[in-house]
Amino acid sequence: MASRASKQRIMEHIPNGRFFASEFKNFVLGGQDGVVNVFGLVMGVAAGTNDTKSILIAGMACAVAESISMAAVAYTSTKTAKRYYDSERERELRYIRDEPQVERREVRDIYERKGFRGPLLSSIVRHITSDKRLWADTMMADELQLSKTGVENPGRSALIVGTAALFGSLIPVIPFFLLTPSEALLPVAVICTTVLFAAGALGAKITVGKWWKNGLEMAGIGMAAAITGYLIGWWLGVTL
Repeated sequence: MASRASKQRIMEHIPNGRFFASEFKNFVLGGQDGVVNVFGLVMGVAAGTNDTKSILIAGMACAVAESISMAAVAYTSTKTAKRYYDSERERELRYIRDEPQVERREVRDIYERKGFRGPLLSSIVRHITSDKRLWADTMMADELQLSKTGVENPGRSALIVGTAALFGSLIPVIPFFLLTPSEALLPVAVICTTVLFAAGALGAKITVGKWWKNGLEMAGIGMAAAITGYLIGWWLGVTL
């Protein structure tokens, strides 16, 4: 597991590090999905047809469709999460307006469980409950365990996921523009596996986990898709 200090150093060298960390999962989601899906597809088409034109048509069509699909999924899922968060926050504001004593007691209970006592506890409760927006945010985070991070902007999530999916989808296709299908298979496998391993390792460095374990896990997913696609393509190419 990366140390707290090393993660802090990484974040210090990334512009607006908190924003980057909150959106990194969207970038990985889109990029990984694009690489893995098109990796498996082009390996299957290459094994079944050995025709560069067919591989490029299938790969490019899948890349575009994949990016649109992933962007749409990111948009709708983030929008749904935002609506749920907003509805729960409105309910908390309504409770604060209609039952302030009950809600104030809940704030006190929350901070008592965190270990605060006496005048300090009273001061914290008084400060939080003096601002209804802060009060509602506290209840959302500490009582309902709901975070606003990642649900603020569905359009931004869709853009990040869709763009990452498009770039990720193009990685397995590019070698087939330069090499024959038989020559491209090994470079495609090496490039895609390396990219997936690097993405997994970077994710562990920025968040949590062992970099090598996370990298191997992501690379293994890609290789499983590629091998499956290749075997299906080979079998269909022989039997059809």
